[in-house]
Amino acid sequence: MEIIIINGPNLNLLGRREPGIYGEDTFEDFLLHLQGLFPSVDLHYFQSNHEGEIIDKLHEVGFDYDGIILNAGGYTHTSVAMGDAIAAIETPVIEVHISNVYAREPFRHKSYLSRNCEGCIIGFGLRGYELAVQYFL
Repeated sequence: MEIIIINGPNLNLLGRREPGIYGEDTFEDFLLHLQGLFPSVDLHYFQSNHEGEIIDKLHEVGFDYDGIILNAGGYTHTSVAMGDAIAAIETPVIEVHISNVYAREPFRHKSYLSRNCEGCIIGFGLRGYELAVQYFL
């Protein structure tokens, strides 16, 4: 099984960025943990702060991979184009958010991605990624 985790803007700063909201672990360290939990899964990782690069990656993997776990960060609430990209591909996408976006600013309550995703996992910290992998299994 081949799954990719795609993280959007500012998620490269996990472990340093607002640890009260996002925790103190880097995503690279957490990825090693995930790979240890799921040794039978070919788990890939991509992060970009650029909307077009994320869309290009969705197009690249969206017809061959078994699953996509996407945390689009702030693009969740602004990117019609990213929602369209998810609708255009065949690989199922799970939308993940580390924080509970509904307990934050009102603009974060709207997702342009959710309607095209298989499901959403919101507010369980980094464990949301683990839950998404379990879903695909």
